[in-house]
Amino acid sequence: MWDEKYSAPNYIYGTKPNEFLTQNFNLLPKGKILCLAEGEGRNAVFLAKQGYSVTAVDGSAVGLQKARKWAEENQVSIEFIHADLADYELGEAKWDGIVSIFCHLPVNIRRALHQKVVTSLKQDGVMLLEAYTPDQLNYKTGGPTTADMTMNTVQLTEELNGLQFTLIQEIERDVVEGTHHTGTGAVIQVIAKKP
Repeated sequence: MWDEKYSAPNYIYGTKPNEFLTQNFNLLPKGKILCLAEGEGRNAVFLAKQGYSVTAVDGSAVGLQKARKWAEENQVSIEFIHADLADYELGEAKWDGIVSIFCHLPVNIRRALHQKVVTSLKQDGVMLLEAYTPDQLNYKTGGPTTADMTMNTVQLTEELNGLQFTLIQEIERDVVEGTHHTGTGAVIQVIAKKP
């Protein structure tokens, strides 16, 4: 499915980084950053340009091919990994920051991944996440088509148990990112630190 979506000639989510990320990236400690479900590379390239050491993982080879091209055009070095997040091992106390922007997965895979996130962050490491909530189904401006692929405060508080939340909020905001996120969206935003 994702290979097909990313095979479009344009960058379907645009080349500008996610707004929530640009507003808060300075809260990520300098060092090694993991971008989950990074797709075409817009957020990874942005972070690399800010001086972070970035690893980007995605299940779509087509998306990563476009991400490599975007990184080359921006003259930044990023480690790209083609992997299914259901199987990908994040390591232990490895990352200074983990970025999850619209990484929508089946519930059982997401829960397991979020447990790995907690384990794989270093002390004082930061998770930065933005995702659609179930209310997004009312807007149809992008994101999952079923509620079980969305996230809410209760779920993320449980799934990221072990992190201290400095921000967790469900809001409505205009999400204009390429052709596939366009218009008012219902999102959840998280910034959480590993003590």
